[in-house]
Amino acid sequence: MTSIYEEVRIALYGIWNRRWLALAATWLVCLLGWLVVATVPNTYESKARIFVQIDDVLSDQIGVGGDRKRDIERVRQTLTSSVNLEKVVRATRLGDKVTSDKQMEGAVAGLAKNIKVISQQDNLFEISAFSGRGGYTDAQNAKLAQDIVQKMIDIFREENLAGGRGEMSDTLAFMDQQLADRQKDLEAAEQKRQAFESKNAAFMPGTGSLTGKLEGARSELRGVESDLLAAQSAVASINGQLSGTPPTITLPGSQGGAHGALAQAQADLGAMRARGLTDSHPDVIALKAQIVNLTRSAAGEGGHSGTPNPAYASLQSIKADREASLIALQSRKSSLQQEIAQLTGQQYNEPGVAAEASRINRDYDVLKEQYDKLLRDREQLRLRGQVETERNAVKFEVIDPPTTPRSPSAPDRPMLLVLVLIVGVGAGCGLAFAAGQLRSSYATTGQLERATGMQVIGSVTLTMTRRARTEYWRHLKWFAGGVASLGLVLVVLLAVEFMKRGMVA
Repeated sequence: MTSIYEEVRIALYGIWNRRWLALAATWLVCLLGWLVVATVPNTYESKARIFVQIDDVLSDQIGVGGDRKRDIERVRQTLTSSVNLEKVVRATRLGDKVTSDKQMEGAVAGLAKNIKVISQQDNLFEISAFSGRGGYTDAQNAKLAQDIVQKMIDIFREENLAGGRGEMSDTLAFMDQQLADRQKDLEAAEQKRQAFESKNAAFMPGTGSLTGKLEGARSELRGVESDLLAAQSAVASINGQLSGTPPTITLPGSQGGAHGALAQAQADLGAMRARGLTDSHPDVIALKAQIVNLTRSAAGEGGHSGTPNPAYASLQSIKADREASLIALQSRKSSLQQEIAQLTGQQYNEPGVAAEASRINRDYDVLKEQYDKLLRDREQLRLRGQVETERNAVKFEVIDPPTTPRSPSAPDRPMLLVLVLIVGVGAGCGLAFAAGQLRSSYATTGQLERATGMQVIGSVTLTMTRRARTEYWRHLKWFAGGVASLGLVLVVLLAVEFMKRGMVA
């Protein structure tokens, strides 16, 4: 720790002994640095924020809205396009000295580097422009930055509100022309189809034609087959109900005995068969044996059969009606099958006519589909144009107007001036220290001992006369004046800088 302290003392002593060299070097570095800082032109920045609502609820509802990222990128490219930047150059002071196309390209390229468009949110954009061209005063550069931003906003508003409508009108005109061409082709195809159908009316699809009759017969046959299945099911259901319904019933009191028991047993047998029991089932076998015994007993009672069952008679009537309907449907099916066979034979006699008819109809259908699609697209575009015209699908609003720069955005001249002073002081001290290291003089006895390896017996203190002391203090005052002058020059430069900023504001 002692050696470090001693080395610091030695270094400071060497610098102090060569203070005039350090002061001269500091002045030289500071003057050169301040001159360089003074030549750097001030750059002024103007900012503005705009709100661009790319679509609204109605636009999304009718299918106008698109990809939001693509629309946001389109807004940024529109603001900084070469065409728009050229308009900005011509409308501002930047175009005063532009006299050729090459100069215009250079001005546009330089302006593109000094403009930034930042998307802060989905619909919020910040436009910033920098101006620091030579040949203009600071006030003119500040006003130029504001004019650039304002002109960009004006151009964007004009192109999106007026140019977009003109583009929509051109698109609708192109769609109308395409629709007219497709309509002519469609009318020609329709006339060709009508002429062919008139010449071959008997073989053409449609009402009264061979194909129409064949399709009608096949459709009717499918309906008859469906009705036939329903009729067969209905007859089977009636037969099941008849098997479970006794032909006669026995009333209690006056009629009974073996005949009543026989009728009841027969009804039970019918119910078992309706449930799906076969003749080999034990209950069915036992009931049949009981019916045989009851039949003998009923014969011994004089053949009394009981009262006719009205439900059985009603079911017999319904069965006869449904069987008649079944026979009629079977007859109609046979007739339709014969008719279809006859029509099919006639159709195969002219296969070329049917193929030609299919080709003509296919061409007509393709043209009709294209025409309908173009018509739907034209109506959608027309509706979109009305939305953009009446509701302003691209809504534009200036949130923050272009700011008027009050101070340069770059460079930070006060900080640079102070930094130059610090660098100058460091350079002066460094030069004085380096000069001290090059000369073989020693500031302390310890340094001399380390350098020679011999013990130093003692040292002699510097003693100055009155005249020498007076001369020393006079030189010290001059040195202090030189240092103070350096600080004074810095203060003057800072004051001039802030005064210039006040004049711009």
